[in-house]
Amino acid sequence: MRSAMVAFVIFLASACVAQTSPLTPQLEKMLIDQSQAVAQAQKAKDADALKRLLSSDFEHVGSEGRLHDREDFIGDAKDGKFTDVMLYSIKVLAVDENAAIVTCDAVVHGTEGDDVIVPHYQHFSYLWVKQEDIWRLRFLQATARRPVD
Repeated sequence: MRSAMVAFVIFLASACVAQTSPLTPQLEKMLIDQSQAVAQAQKAKDADALKRLLSSDFEHVGSEGRLHDREDFIGDAKDGKFTDVMLYSIKVLAVDENAAIVTCDAVVHGTEGDDVIVPHYQHFSYLWVKQEDIWRLRFLQATARRPVD
């Protein structure tokens, strides 16, 4: 009897967890598409697209570990350091009905040194927040993927 009760409680808990995600598959796809749109806007030097996608209080931690504000991020995109970017292994994690985190791995091609184009392997974490029924990027962290020294 006791093991049946424990099994029932585990069943109920797992059923509740399975139904608590406030994100629909359509919303998850939209957040993935918007994350890709941010990367493509950086590649295309499209400041107007970034202004639409980013929140007014947007912050970015670059792969070098420094904090950048919205204007820095848009300015860097306009300077055009990216020549190509590919996102893969994309996952979405609901925080609540007004926030979600999109994580992915990325290969970013950009210039380094004497304008030599090299690939940079990174992990991105995008924090999307719903503001007045519009999902905007509030925070982005880029983490370099390389062996720890």
